[in-house]
Amino acid sequence: MKFALKKFNLSLVNLLPFASALLIFFLVELGTRYPERIESWYSKGLYPIIASLFSAISGLFPFSLWDIFWALFVLFALFTMGRVILRKLKPGRFLLRTLQVAAILYSFFYLSWGFNYFRLPIEKRLHWNQIDKTDIFPEVLDSLISNANASRVECPATDYPTIDSLVEASYRDHAKEFGYRYPNGSRRTKTMTFTSFFAKSGVSGYFGPFFNEVHLNGKLLPTEYPFVLAHEKAHQFGFSGEAEANFMAWVICNASSDKRLKYSANIQLLQYFLGDRFHREAIREYLKRFDKKAMADIMAQRNHWMALRNETLDRAQTTANNAYLKSNKIHEGVMNYNSVVKLTLEWYLTTYPVLASKPLK
Repeated sequence: MKFALKKFNLSLVNLLPFASALLIFFLVELGTRYPERIESWYSKGLYPIIASLFSAISGLFPFSLWDIFWALFVLFALFTMGRVILRKLKPGRFLLRTLQVAAILYSFFYLSWGFNYFRLPIEKRLHWNQIDKTDIFPEVLDSLISNANASRVECPATDYPTIDSLVEASYRDHAKEFGYRYPNGSRRTKTMTFTSFFAKSGVSGYFGPFFNEVHLNGKLLPTEYPFVLAHEKAHQFGFSGEAEANFMAWVICNASSDKRLKYSANIQLLQYFLGDRFHREAIREYLKRFDKKAMADIMAQRNHWMALRNETLDRAQTTANNAYLKSNKIHEGVMNYNSVVKLTLEWYLTTYPVLASKPLK
């Protein structure tokens, strides 16, 4: 009887990871139907508490806990597979443990940050005017080019600590306007442990949700640094979609009085506008308005990353990221980065309502 009870308890323990993953899956599906509940209960309720706790712990370490975790995870997986090959571990037990770990990671991801994917979109949270019969793309593009030309300034890497402080101050000043909790924990910026590998994959930065960490690639150019930093901090504040993080990066940096932030904001956003497939004719005309040095900075960025790029790694990373975003209800996949153009236009329409009276060309 005791043996049977012990066996039953062990089986129950083995099932717990799957039970928790099933519960989270149910909550995810429910959350996609009721984003208002996710917004109030998780994004503005539970998540700020989680962010404060996790970031306080990870902030004690100057290196990335996220990177160390995954490196150890891969090594342990290889070691375990080696034991299976050498027949020191039964394949059935290995499969069970693998599925259990996957279930635990799945549950932890959504509890620690991932539910932010299912909150209300930023345009609904902030009640922006939706794009309908108004095409203000040329006016906004002209504004971005003018701002970039006017704010161009050199930004040496020695300025990075100051830039970090300025980005943080701007996030503090705009919390009420854009509806996020501040301070929402702390944000100790960390350099990727495997910088060269991620540079070859085309990754300039990422947010590690398990430990609430902001990571930047050590290969970033000074013109990119403020924008990418603000983008990853946006994720930490709960802006999960890439378009939203891009938009917040632009707003936060452009709103600063510091030219280094302003220039980075506009020069980075301009690249999304220049790549917009719906306004190619307008783009060709406006290219002539660029300051030569500003255009040179854009070309320098592209050449810099192309020189670092490994085509195989880049394509693999893009494919994986595309699948990851789509699995989290970002139906555009990696094209969501480019949707920052639409968000910017909607923000302009709301901020400058006089533009809404302009007829469609």
